[in-house]
Amino acid sequence: AVGGVVPWVVSARSEGALADQVGRLASFVDGRPGVGVLDVGASLLGRAGLAHRVVFAGRDLDGLRAALSSGVEGAASAVGVVGVGDGRVGFLFAGQGSQRVGMGVELAAAFPVFGGVWREVWSLLGLSPDEVAVERTGWAQPALFAFEVALFRLVESWGVRPEVVAGHSVGEVAAAHVAGVLSLGDAVRLVEARGRLMEGLPEGGVMVAVGASEAEVVGAIAAHPRGEWVSVAAVNGPSSVVVSGVRGVVEEVVGGFVGRGVRVRRLGVSHAFHSVLMEPMLGEFREVLESLEFGVASVDFVSSVGGGGDVGSVEYWLRHARAEVRFADVVGELGGRGLTALVEVGPDATLTGMAGQVLADPGAPVLVALCRKGRDEAVSVVEGIGRVWACGVAVDWASLCGGGRRVDLPTYAFQRSRYWLPKVHGAGDAEGLGLSNTGHPLLGAALPMADGRGLVLTGLVSRASHAWVADHQVGGVVLLPGTAFVELAVRAGDEVGCGRVEELTLQAPL
Repeated sequence: AVGGVVPWVVSARSEGALADQVGRLASFVDGRPGVGVLDVGASLLGRAGLAHRVVFAGRDLDGLRAALSSGVEGAASAVGVVGVGDGRVGFLFAGQGSQRVGMGVELAAAFPVFGGVWREVWSLLGLSPDEVAVERTGWAQPALFAFEVALFRLVESWGVRPEVVAGHSVGEVAAAHVAGVLSLGDAVRLVEARGRLMEGLPEGGVMVAVGASEAEVVGAIAAHPRGEWVSVAAVNGPSSVVVSGVRGVVEEVVGGFVGRGVRVRRLGVSHAFHSVLMEPMLGEFREVLESLEFGVASVDFVSSVGGGGDVGSVEYWLRHARAEVRFADVVGELGGRGLTALVEVGPDATLTGMAGQVLADPGAPVLVALCRKGRDEAVSVVEGIGRVWACGVAVDWASLCGGGRRVDLPTYAFQRSRYWLPKVHGAGDAEGLGLSNTGHPLLGAALPMADGRGLVLTGLVSRASHAWVADHQVGGVVLLPGTAFVELAVRAGDEVGCGRVEELTLQAPL
């Protein structure tokens, strides 16, 4: 398998059948310690993709067996979809702050598609991926671009293509490139200059996340006598706003929130991005932008820049460096487009967490992070695409199971139902059978003989219809009491005009 990571895809027509199918597969694997993981993966791909789906991913049998043991609940995904192949997906490209040491190394080693694009971008940048001080802006922004473009091309090679793209801050550069607005060379020049010029600005600014509404934060800034030195840098959710600017002024503004018990958190960044402190770099940045060629997006591009604008213009990218990031607005718009999944393209799960604060509707798109800090990158990406597949999006799994041969696997876990009519206990509907209804609890029906010289009376007596019979037991056996026989005889006599029983002999118990 390419990358050494193998997906086991399982699907069924119902949640119960899916759980049973996973259980059957787990038992099958446990009983065959020598089974080939590629063989199982290739054999599963030969089955139809039904509405309820789950994907397990691992590098070896032990890893996949451990994944199976978690069952459907702990697996990559298990959701019902509208229709096979009807899924619609949007991509969100992460911004600065999500970078980490060594990001992309495992993916480059596992997947040639990722590795080829990743190395090409680093070559164009003239930088090295081997950086320890990952918070350095001049490295972080280009590094995120290289990672995200390579990850996009990898996912694209598996047949997953978005209907719409968006990005958070510098993540928009990668989004614009994959949408066709910027060539790879021009996108590299843009992101390299952006990071380098921002890093070259004097330090002294700070960024602080505040757990309050935008209106509250804007009001606090406006009320401060030096409020012009503080900006709203990002609106990430209904109660998630980032302020940016001169350290002392920012601290005074957020101090009011701290006093009210509002949660605040200082971000680990070197500069006050998206604030007035960025303005000194805009002149030189304009010169770089004016040397680029902008195209028209071939994929829907949703802007996160306050005020929007034409993504294919110099002015847009100047405002992009200075204006606030309106990520909550982006997520709100994407949530109303009928998408089944929103995929975070980045080295960690930062945007999905923020998007979850905006998308509270049960019918909202499923949020999928392709990578998570501390996880095996290759396994994490395959699991992430598994979640996308579970949302109805078509995925070409074949390249991940190349070389596998067909083996006999457990058959489908049909959810069998009983359709036999239940037994009905009682005298029944005498009139519906063409008989006369006597209204008697024991002899429910009467049928005159054809010659007019007799009458046949019938009835049904059982413990189900006449619970009192269970009170008469002899030697542990329930018997119809003699008084009941007397009642039968009396009623029969009444039907033919005989009003008295002179003698009744019980020849055998009933």
